[in-house]
Amino acid sequence: MKLDAKIPSGPLEQKWDKHKQDIKLVNPANKRKYKVIIVGTGLAGASAAATLSELGYQVSVFCFQDSPRRAHSIAAQGGINAAKNYQNDGDSVYRLFYDTVKGGDFRAREANVYRLAQESTNIIDQCVAQGVPFAREYGGTLSNRSFGGAQVSRTFYAKGQTGQQLLLGAYSALEKQISRGAVKMFPRTEMLELVLVDGHAKGIVVRDLVTGEISSHAGDAVILASGGYGNVFYLSTNAKGSNVTATYRAYKKGAGFANPCYTQIHPTCIPQAGDYQSKLTLMSESLRNDGRVWVPKKKDDLRAPHEIPEDERDYYLERKYPSYGNLAPRDISSRSAKEACDNGLGVGPKVGDKRLGVYLDFSDSIKRLGEPVVADRYDNLFQMYERITGENPYKVPMRIYPAVHYTMGGLWVDYNLMSNIPGLHVLGEANFSDHGANRLGASALMQGLADGYFVIPYTIGDYFAKEGHKNISTDRPEFKEAEARVRELTNKMLAINGKKTPDDFHRALGKIMWDQCGMARNEKGLKDALQRIPELREEFWKNVKVSGSGSELNQELEKAGRVADFLEFGELMCLDALKREESCGGHFREEHQTEDGEAKRNDEKFCHVTAWEYKGEGKAPEEHREKLEYENIHLAVRSYK
Repeated sequence: MKLDAKIPSGPLEQKWDKHKQDIKLVNPANKRKYKVIIVGTGLAGASAAATLSELGYQVSVFCFQDSPRRAHSIAAQGGINAAKNYQNDGDSVYRLFYDTVKGGDFRAREANVYRLAQESTNIIDQCVAQGVPFAREYGGTLSNRSFGGAQVSRTFYAKGQTGQQLLLGAYSALEKQISRGAVKMFPRTEMLELVLVDGHAKGIVVRDLVTGEISSHAGDAVILASGGYGNVFYLSTNAKGSNVTATYRAYKKGAGFANPCYTQIHPTCIPQAGDYQSKLTLMSESLRNDGRVWVPKKKDDLRAPHEIPEDERDYYLERKYPSYGNLAPRDISSRSAKEACDNGLGVGPKVGDKRLGVYLDFSDSIKRLGEPVVADRYDNLFQMYERITGENPYKVPMRIYPAVHYTMGGLWVDYNLMSNIPGLHVLGEANFSDHGANRLGASALMQGLADGYFVIPYTIGDYFAKEGHKNISTDRPEFKEAEARVRELTNKMLAINGKKTPDDFHRALGKIMWDQCGMARNEKGLKDALQRIPELREEFWKNVKVSGSGSELNQELEKAGRVADFLEFGELMCLDALKREESCGGHFREEHQTEDGEAKRNDEKFCHVTAWEYKGEGKAPEEHREKLEYENIHLAVRSYK
């Protein structure tokens, strides 16, 4: 496997413009010859599908939901970053670039991140033109708020439903193209295999989730925009259907999987309430603009929050990180909450032997601004919290605790967003490219839309111009062989007829992953996980119970296939975490921390991207490295104090 990032030469601020000048183009008449397959209809997939079809390409789009508008991007709440500097508070493209690289603990490519910061300003104009109802000031100008890891206000938002509104904008553009016949839409259809022809990605094999039919689709290129793998932990803020299958099956066909151990734990989620909870609920990071995080100074303090006087409260983020306070980045804020609860200062009911909650208190903001102002900013989030917990956050503080949220790892891609498999492009959360070891809040929406609207329309043309149109047919043996493998795997799972459900195995895997590869990792725990996961996987293939058949709607079969991939991928995550003997961002190795408990990087040995190559069933994957070069930023200790 060769990792050639194809980063353009020249000054950082000119690389993207120079690259657009230098890459090859496809003329409008020839664009109509090329077929593009897109898997996923979140912000990255929908925006790419709409834009590429508007350019003239033939586009086919696949999603396992019943509508493209149900993609998980809809669940994003707080906002989207852009370097518009509307607040005149010192923001710039360079500052957004620097904050993003620093927020990722200096483990992201400079060139990719700078391009993202450049395109951020275009995204806002695009979305406003689509009618996205961003919040506005009294005079009509777009409003901004702050997010963790930044000292400026650069986050554009639509109350606490920014992802929904942005997705509706991309969805409307996509639906326009569907109605014109420029896009073929395949809902309730899941990708189960990537098809290579002469080493290039030329198609996919899918299963119709309603009828069970297995079919093939051919194209000139494949784009994966299938999201992240946070559900390997079972409990996460992701939709229950979110999975790793599309990217993991591509990995098994030769695509490098980069930095799988980089998982973001979001600090602001509703705490787990019981052992059989199926998912966790996000409370937007934007709440930390006006909410103050604290715990009692006294262990196991069971008094109601209003009964605890100020001098008996520990506003620990304000104490530990005075420059950023409650807007410290997510990884740091999450570990601080865990530390407080591990020390017996947690609040709320016990889960196991600990109280897993800290307070997020809005009383000061309500006194200062008035309840109507706070309600205007966050009311839908407050309503959601009250419906789930039965507690009114206008009257009592929210209780929050960290939860698995976003994954910074993903398939390795070069500057053109193409994987090491020619023709396989990967967008949004499914790739590794922009966030390093930790994602700053409000950057996921920015990356997804930048990739789909403004990057892939240029770079995929360069691939087509060099590769040419091959007119690939699904009659080729490569497609027949791939279909046979999918049917064989389906029949194998249906024939086991064991005693445990796919959810039983998923829950067991999730506990191993959370305990040994969650907010904190250590060598002993990771080695334990690497022993237990293969044992659990072996039991799965002997004792899973998948009822029904493959020729009908069968959600247990869907789950089983995804859990089977998680059981392999979880091992890869733990191996990656074990090999990276440093702490950086969301990857916190307990052996590598400073005296005051902060992450301790090892730039000499680990300033690189790790991409894993699949070597076959039962064989250890091979590690490849892309060295990270920092020419415009000096590597420094990441401090928010």
